[in-house]
Amino acid sequence: MLKENFNEFQSFLAVAKERSFTKAAGKLGVSQSSLSHAIKALEERLNVRLLTRTTRSVAPTEAGEKIIQCLEPSLTNLEHELESIIQMNGTASGNIRLSVGEHAACSLLWPKLKPFLKDYPEINVELVIDNGFVDIVDGRFDAGVRLGESVEKDMVAVRIGPDIRMVVVGAPSYFDAHGIPQTPHDLQQHRCINMRLPTAGGLYHWEFEKDGKPLRVKVEGQLTLSLLPERIDAAMSGFGLACIPEDRVSEALAEGSLVQILNEWSPTYPGYYLFYPSRKRHPPAFALLIEALRYREL
Repeated sequence: MLKENFNEFQSFLAVAKERSFTKAAGKLGVSQSSLSHAIKALEERLNVRLLTRTTRSVAPTEAGEKIIQCLEPSLTNLEHELESIIQMNGTASGNIRLSVGEHAACSLLWPKLKPFLKDYPEINVELVIDNGFVDIVDGRFDAGVRLGESVEKDMVAVRIGPDIRMVVVGAPSYFDAHGIPQTPHDLQQHRCINMRLPTAGGLYHWEFEKDGKPLRVKVEGQLTLSLLPERIDAAMSGFGLACIPEDRVSEALAEGSLVQILNEWSPTYPGYYLFYPSRKRHPPAFALLIEALRYREL
């Protein structure tokens, strides 16, 4: 049966992964109508419903989930073996899907990916940028990127960047008008630019540390912005103070358009790590990516 319906099973897996006929059709390079027809034909031959369809979403049924659990590992292993054969012939190829936060994507991943993609034009990389704590297994990602302290213990973790530091900054005009906070507690009397955490839904509590004692402060202000460039621009425009990765404001600090405060309270955190759920042999494309991203101290 698998031989007779192999293409239909691949189409089903694509729809189940994308949760959308439109997106799956785009990935497969077929029309939405032909994809819908293929899934319907597969369901009729199997005499079981594989997908639950509504006007807004598509999701696998219980039977569909069982087929996914059975088929996906086998197809993944087959794809890895084929990639290994291709690699033996001198051409690395394959598809890699990564979940990564905004800061890591712009400051670390993209600069390292540009030369990698030029060296390996047959390797396709998809970066899904999300500042929440994404379940990479449930989301069917090959790997994710997080700060070292946030990586689950059961994951394999490879360091890909240096330690990072969060700093509090503001425009000179803001400090001229409102004064300079001397301790993190003073921030509660100031306008601060908030960020909402996508996963928890709450506002980010600014984190500090001094003499080994951590401190988290809930701040308030006129603005809540989820994107890093907008928070930096708002701070430079005098709308309030912002807690920003130091590397993203180093130029602004050097030229004086932003001023850093509470320096002795700003801790350093373990840098970003690439993490993934298995130590089994990787396809060549993924192994090459790991080595390209691996952090090497100068």
